[in-house]
Amino acid sequence: MYQDKKITMARTVYYMINAITLYRLLAAPLLIFLAFIHQLNLFRRLLAISFCTDAFDGYLARKYKTTSIFGAKLDSVADDFTVIAAIIGIILFRPGFLVQEVNIIILLLSLFLLQNICAFARYKRMSNFHTYTAKVAAIAQGIFLVLFFFVPKPGYTLFYIAAITTIVDLVEEIILVLVLRQWQANVKGLYWVMKKRKRSQ
Repeated sequence: MYQDKKITMARTVYYMINAITLYRLLAAPLLIFLAFIHQLNLFRRLLAISFCTDAFDGYLARKYKTTSIFGAKLDSVADDFTVIAAIIGIILFRPGFLVQEVNIIILLLSLFLLQNICAFARYKRMSNFHTYTAKVAAIAQGIFLVLFFFVPKPGYTLFYIAAITTIVDLVEEIILVLVLRQWQANVKGLYWVMKKRKRSQ
């Protein structure tokens, strides 16, 4: 009886987590629409909610041990679309910022494209590793992108922190794609992969 309740609880949490992630995915087109019609107040509030749900569903998945391959894929796609919506918001609300930081942004986009090209060439899918570095980068991105639309002037320190952590994350994921012959979910990071490989030798 207790085991049945535990299984039911796990399923409920699993569906709830995926529903939260799905909300973030569905909110991205709405955010883009709000940016195009210049509804800044609603845009930044919904963007803040989206980034908060990213932290919330990840916490629940780890706490209740309901991680899954489908959930990891859905989470990665939702994250990417949320960031894309935020970037479109920057372009439409504060285009001067992108012009000033164009070199860093080109580097980030190039690494992002390279990482995805490598992943699709190797695994025929996105990497979705969810490394510790990726989580740190996601937190830095979320803080910067949310505050960007709430403060009068862009926080350049936060931008550089987010950019550096994202660059480190993308480089690590490119190396992981080259190192891991088969796709894996929830990889902690390059250090742990190499440590495990060394032990198996």
